[in-house]
Amino acid sequence: MKKLILFALAAGLAGVTAANAADPAQPAKPRQICIRTSDINSMSYPDNRTILFRMNGGPVKVWRNELPRECPGLKFEQGIAWQIWGGEVCSNMQVFYVLRRGTPCMLGTFVPADQPRQDGWAPPEKK
Repeated sequence: MKKLILFALAAGLAGVTAANAADPAQPAKPRQICIRTSDINSMSYPDNRTILFRMNGGPVKVWRNELPRECPGLKFEQGIAWQIWGGEVCSNMQVFYVLRRGTPCMLGTFVPADQPRQDGWAPPEKK
């Protein structure tokens, strides 16, 4: 009797695990990427949705961070302020503030700068 109950329980858990496995309707979560702040050589802000992190070395020379939404004044002010704990910043986990404005914004996904944008966003064309 105990073996039958254990088998039924194991079969039920296997069904739940299989149901919670990869759901094709759910998009895959982006890989969490963290960069050490001591490896950042410089940063630039080509538009209000992008920060470029030029690195001192490593396999990726420039990381592009694709912000989840526009950060007003980022391109104009060309600088941010943030508090760092643990010596690194991670995708989708760091709040920063635009210099001289104090606008709070959130980092998005880190991707190597030579890859196309994942979200399809492009800055408005200048006239």
